[in-house]
Amino acid sequence: MTFLKTFRHAALALVAGIALAAGVSAAAPSRVHVTWSNPADFTDTKQSPGSGIGRPSPDEWLGELAKYLQRRADRVLAPGQQLDVTFTDVKRAGTYEPWRGPRWDDVRIIKDIYPPSIDLQFTLRDANGSTVSEGTRELRDPAFLSRGIPNQTDPLRFEKRMLDDWLRRDFTPASVSRS
Repeated sequence: MTFLKTFRHAALALVAGIALAAGVSAAAPSRVHVTWSNPADFTDTKQSPGSGIGRPSPDEWLGELAKYLQRRADRVLAPGQQLDVTFTDVKRAGTYEPWRGPRWDDVRIIKDIYPPSIDLQFTLRDANGSTVSEGTRELRDPAFLSRGIPNQTDPLRFEKRMLDDWLRRDFTPASVSRS
């Protein structure tokens, strides 16, 4: 019996240690809540209708953008603050050019004439739940290819950079205190 109890405690400690090392914990829920309105109404979806074998669905890339924004915003928010963000329109960098032929149906062409844009609404609350700042933002990066290319393998690299720029611009301690 003693051996089994010791073994069980050791196994639980090992599992807890592995989960902690992997970044899995029973921590408090994220302070950043990200949602989106109907993706079928987004500019990107309207300009690139249909789906091909190689095309991710809007819910897939929106989910990835939401997770990214949660991680990044959690780093810049002051203790106790909460941020709610709703993507209201997204136009990803590049587009599909089906006139190139059937083999190009699933290839997103990145050119400076197809810049990314994200429209969003946000509400920032303090630890007491009082609204500190709220509003809408139209994130644009017409020179997205001139700024260097971050992480060339990430299909959402330009959109993520716009979100990072927004967080730096609007959620530094000085910008939050002026709002």
